[in-house]
Amino acid sequence: MKNKEQIAAQIEKLAEKYKDSGQDLSSYLDGLLYQRYLTYWDYIHLDTLLSLQVPRTYFPDEEIFIMYHQITELYFKLIIHEEKQIVDDQSQEVNLFVEKLNRINNYYKALISSFSIMITGMEREQFMRYRMALLPSSGFQSAQYRMIEIYATPLENLVHESDRADYSAENSIEELYENIYWKKGATDVNTGEKTLTLKQFEYRYTPRFIRIAREVEGSTIYHKYLKMPEKSRNTKALKDALRKMDLNANVNWPLMHMGSAYRYLSKGDKTIEATGGTNWKEYLPPSFQKVVFFPKLHTEKELENWGKQWVDHLFNPERTT
Repeated sequence: MKNKEQIAAQIEKLAEKYKDSGQDLSSYLDGLLYQRYLTYWDYIHLDTLLSLQVPRTYFPDEEIFIMYHQITELYFKLIIHEEKQIVDDQSQEVNLFVEKLNRINNYYKALISSFSIMITGMEREQFMRYRMALLPSSGFQSAQYRMIEIYATPLENLVHESDRADYSAENSIEELYENIYWKKGATDVNTGEKTLTLKQFEYRYTPRFIRIAREVEGSTIYHKYLKMPEKSRNTKALKDALRKMDLNANVNWPLMHMGSAYRYLSKGDKTIEATGGTNWKEYLPPSFQKVVFFPKLHTEKELENWGKQWVDHLFNPERTT
């Protein structure tokens, strides 16, 4: 009897839910009756997912290269998913803020710890051959990675470090975007000419980047933090989580790329050009870019030495304690 009463109550709630749809509940129940049972493989589109690895060469390790980059992009999507919730939240509730940041940091932790797949999980000789079939594509062209930055901090914090002092929130979004740090990573240092990699990337994504920057103007994660009441801003868990995200995104993650680049693109004193023509030795080191999402959460000394000690430890361990 109790089950019948529960089912009757549920049917009544369903009828209430669907009454404004233009169809009666009976039509929806017919649809439920005819619908196939849901399977795991259909729910996550497993067959489609496993068909998305399409190598350009016959080298076996290229498939590893493709899959790892696809996995990385899915983690980027998870990070953006959490960032959007912070940006859209109007409650300014500390616990929610911390929860979302902790999720973001967990995603970064998984990414950083898994990067050994790229550093030691492929044969260098294979990589050096199949990479030539990938021109001019490059991981530089990850749009989601740029979106993570735009959601995190105002564009003036993303201007190239050498020009950052000349720009502020008073500049237009277009001006700030034109001087964003990563563009110099795909620009010929001698001629000032943009690589094809950068030209393609800008053509494809600039309108989207500008639109997102307008949407979050004044409400990036950093803005949301700064607008909190002082008591909330000084919550240790919040400050720690923000600092950790800063280090993960702008020091630890780029350093893993540096480790991979040095393994595959350095041979003695020679430096091999990346597939997209990026000047990776100048572009990747966090101590060169000094990109910081949340500058007020770090000391002057930390900002001055941003990323340097990590770089020294990774490539010159004898110089560090």
